[in-house]
Amino acid sequence: MTTTPTESSPAPTTPATAAAPSLIATLAGHHYTDPGIFRQEQEKIFERLWFCAVRSADLEKPGAFRTVRIGRESVLITRNRAGALRAFLNICRHRGAQLCTEESGEVRRNLQCPYHAWTYDLDGRLVAAPNLQKMPDIDRTERGLVPVPLREWLGYAWVCLADEPPSFEDTVIGAAVERLGDTASLDRYRTEGLALGERRTYDVRANWKLIIENFMECYHCATIHPELTDVLPEFADGFAAQYYVGHGAAFADEATGFTVDGTDGFGRLPGIEDTQDRRYYAITVRPQVFVNLVPDHVIVHRMFPMAPDRTVVECDWLYLPEIVDSGADVSKSVELFHRVNAQDFDACERTQPAMSSRAYRDGGVLVPSEHHIGAFHQWVTDCLAGGSG
Repeated sequence: MTTTPTESSPAPTTPATAAAPSLIATLAGHHYTDPGIFRQEQEKIFERLWFCAVRSADLEKPGAFRTVRIGRESVLITRNRAGALRAFLNICRHRGAQLCTEESGEVRRNLQCPYHAWTYDLDGRLVAAPNLQKMPDIDRTERGLVPVPLREWLGYAWVCLADEPPSFEDTVIGAAVERLGDTASLDRYRTEGLALGERRTYDVRANWKLIIENFMECYHCATIHPELTDVLPEFADGFAAQYYVGHGAAFADEATGFTVDGTDGFGRLPGIEDTQDRRYYAITVRPQVFVNLVPDHVIVHRMFPMAPDRTVVECDWLYLPEIVDSGADVSKSVELFHRVNAQDFDACERTQPAMSSRAYRDGGVLVPSEHHIGAFHQWVTDCLAGGSG
């Protein structure tokens, strides 16, 4: 369904041109507050592009499931008896009741609707229902759950609600190429083989775009990230790790690890090259994933936009399995980026109320070290206008 802009829901606009040549105009304030624009983003961005939904290892056993809100839909992801992940719209095909009402869980064999007990196997096929034997004309496959395309990459399940999903290679894997110059630089971290050392969930009272914009720039780093700039001193100069293709921010000479106090981490992941050692790389995979690469671990953020002014962010810290299995203390590396997260999200929450101010009616400006955010704004505008993601 296409949302038609109204007087209370202004049409998406291309960022204006700022007066000074060194400044680029941002999106106008209503792009961060208007429910109509948020509905358009749900439909034309989150329901059309590949969305990183769950970590594959979270669904370890057959019958394990998780429900994820993507745009306006609830998506059910489960592992079938053959060990493969499958995704479906979380809707019973009988009368439309939500099939699984819990965020996560495990079933022994089948998925059963709590309303009229229509029952589906883990491949989505209708296998039972009250009086089903008296309805021999029902096609149990046709009346099965509506499937959703699913791909696994970096140890996560990515799903797409579009009738014709865009190329995964171009839009998802292509983000790594755009940022690092090739896929090999990311493949060396072997993220799919890492184990979850820590997960933290943040409920951020801010629009999802503010969080992406914050992650893409480091103009703010010297102001609010003292621990991060101690380890990555070039960030204090305001240039983000994503500003140059292939560039990774170098550790401070005195820092021996990516930890809150710069002390030792856990050596180096096997496979990464000398040129990647003692460096930090960041990748944005539109529309809702951040990947952070350091020599001994990987940090993955997944955003779940819930409302124009609310975004849930799930952050995973990933280490070699033997480190996690040994019970090693990962708190110093977790604490560094947890502080970064808290500082960033606090800044976004301070910014959100101003988006509805008349002072921000026409938006703000981007300084030269933030100019690449203008490309993100143009991408959002193009998506809402019906262009390709």
